[in-house]
Amino acid sequence: MEACAFLASLRMASRSINTERTYAGRVALYLSYCVDHGLDWKKPGLPALARFLHWMVDEPLPPKGAKKPVEPRHRDKGTADKIMTTVCGFLVFCSQQGWVSAETVAQLSEQKYLSYLPEGYDPGEDGQFRTVRAKALKFGVAVEGYEWLNAEQFATLIGLTRHARDRFLVTLLGVTGMRIGEALGLRREDMHFLSNSAGLGCQILGPHVHVRRRVNSNGALAKARMPRWIPVTPELVTYYADYSFERDAVAEAADVDMVFVNLFRAPLGRAMTYHNAKDLFDRLAKKAGFPARPHMLRHTAATTWVRNKVPRDVVQNLMGHVAASSMEPYVHATDTDKREAVERVAAIRRGQA
Repeated sequence: MEACAFLASLRMASRSINTERTYAGRVALYLSYCVDHGLDWKKPGLPALARFLHWMVDEPLPPKGAKKPVEPRHRDKGTADKIMTTVCGFLVFCSQQGWVSAETVAQLSEQKYLSYLPEGYDPGEDGQFRTVRAKALKFGVAVEGYEWLNAEQFATLIGLTRHARDRFLVTLLGVTGMRIGEALGLRREDMHFLSNSAGLGCQILGPHVHVRRRVNSNGALAKARMPRWIPVTPELVTYYADYSFERDAVAEAADVDMVFVNLFRAPLGRAMTYHNAKDLFDRLAKKAGFPARPHMLRHTAATTWVRNKVPRDVVQNLMGHVAASSMEPYVHATDTDKREAVERVAAIRRGQA
């Protein structure tokens, strides 16, 4: 009952179906662990939660239906941290409903003094906001860099697509920086690919696409609450025309307003889901010989813009980021930048010799 109420609260907060599904699995793992280890989930205590955190890393994962014995798989520490964050959120929610004591929740965090302040953070006139509450239970793991594709890899991925629909989807993600949920939630009315869209009631000039937050039958959800529009390239417009021709051959897709629909397997005409998109990218990655996931193309677009000197506020708007701090992962030195810096200093030293 409590877990269902927690998931319902996510739904009421308009969290995506993917988030709800992920959180459901994490809470179920915690509750199952408590049952198996004779632990009262409502008052686990800090030592027991610490054991749960280490158990997640030490306990082998069940095999994925392999018939032959395989090497045991384990969760990494980063994944265990994410699960623990969800569990703590679940316990906090239950405390707000009166199902878990305030004493239990108080153990989940500890005071921390911020010696380094993130950009834009206001510490207060007397520094009173430098002391915050931080998670008490987590592994100290290094922050991983964002994965992205270089121009050659991006072109390879596009070249490996078999269908016009898939070619359009891959290119759309890499050119516009959309999240996969935003792309799968597009309606045909969002595609303003004429040089002048006044006839559609839109005053924005040039080909562009609108991103809007809606409730969709396939569970796709735009994370950003504010609508935005993104310019597109002539190449992308051509790919969309190719896809439209391919789509017109499937009668079941004729009256469906969603842009991305099933064309090659039943149920024909149904809006593509996250699972469909994941299968597509898994197949492309296997053919390409390098990792390829939808979110990597979002990072590809952002990294490409930043490295081509597009102003950060423009990139932030294109990406649909609310906070400027969200841009930090994309602002980093390139391999060329670092080599030129070393060679520049070496040249200065040679001149002084």
